[in-house]
Amino acid sequence: MKHIYKEFVVALFLAVWLVAAPATAQESEVQRYSDAGQKALANGNYGEAERAYEKLRDLEPTIAEVRANLGLIYFEEGKYEQAVPELQRALKLKSSLTKTEAVLAMATSEVGRYKEALPGLDKCFRGSSDPEMKRMCGLQLERVYTNLQRDSQAVEIALQLNRLYPDDPEVLYHSGKIFGNFAFLSMQRLSQVAPGSVWQHQTLAEAYESQKSYESAIGEYRQVLLIDPRRPGIHYKIGRTLLARARSTSSSEDRRTAMKEFEEELVIDPLNANAAYELAEMNRDSGDLDQALHYFEQALQHYPQFEEAQLGLAAVLMSQHKSEQALLHLQKAIALNGDNEVSWYRLSRVEGTLGNSVEQRKALEKFQQLHSEKLKQQQAKNQVVPMEEVTPQKLEANPLN
Repeated sequence: MKHIYKEFVVALFLAVWLVAAPATAQESEVQRYSDAGQKALANGNYGEAERAYEKLRDLEPTIAEVRANLGLIYFEEGKYEQAVPELQRALKLKSSLTKTEAVLAMATSEVGRYKEALPGLDKCFRGSSDPEMKRMCGLQLERVYTNLQRDSQAVEIALQLNRLYPDDPEVLYHSGKIFGNFAFLSMQRLSQVAPGSVWQHQTLAEAYESQKSYESAIGEYRQVLLIDPRRPGIHYKIGRTLLARARSTSSSEDRRTAMKEFEEELVIDPLNANAAYELAEMNRDSGDLDQALHYFEQALQHYPQFEEAQLGLAAVLMSQHKSEQALLHLQKAIALNGDNEVSWYRLSRVEGTLGNSVEQRKALEKFQQLHSEKLKQQQAKNQVVPMEEVTPQKLEANPLN
């Protein structure tokens, strides 16, 4: 973690008053080493700075600032074993060097003395008004809690750091590792305290599903139902997994089985809007508009802010030539999310059908803007495509023709 301290350390070096006016014959020698040390620090030459400050320490062993700066130089060079005693001595000489106290805690952590480092790091993180110092102490505090196997407290610090520094790459990197480690430990603990439970099978199923190991995922979900046949959400998850596999294999059998799973889910949980939506979308795809209408309306009855269902219902009403009713649902979908290109495309079609040419043109222009932006995003390298909770509404074929 050495590289994160450089900016802070240099700024502190240059800000600290170094030596008192000497009253002995050593004056010129002290001044020479002081000037050399300052110049070396300004140029980032820590080797020369170290030599100059070691000479100053020998000449003026009771000046706290000299020892503090020497300790900080050792710290920046990664010589933590040497940094700790110098920083400790500086604080004995002058306890008011609060930043030195914080760096001592970080150096103590770096040499693996985690319990000893903990109070100082906690004090710095919670009390420092310096954003950079707070950030550095927070990162070290995560490390200390992790090494002391106090994982829940490491997560708490990571959450606070994410809130304080939401766009800091290093904070995000270390927080991600901590969250991942905590999740692993939680799942490991689950397998120990509840082996063979519905929770363990469901955890495994969701992990397999995220890895696109569909057969294994379905098998684990089936194990959940063997233990608890009326467990809400499991038939829906099986149906969703079958649909995902059908998209990659074009299996009509998987689609038929998925439909049965969604129907089973609604028997157990009539309020499951996702299951109703998937049934509606599958019926719309197969041309059964009446059934599609029924299930879209069921989904929206319990979840009126379901954007995809509003869009799907609008598509059914458009196919039934009920443009005025479709318009209402498209307006609701856009109010929920004004950045969905599908909503604006369908709105342009409905406005055209209703003879509203001005509104049709506005909607089409908005669609073209969003469509262009989406294409650029899709062409970006390393784009991550998230797993969808429900089947998203898609553009009709050749929307720009």
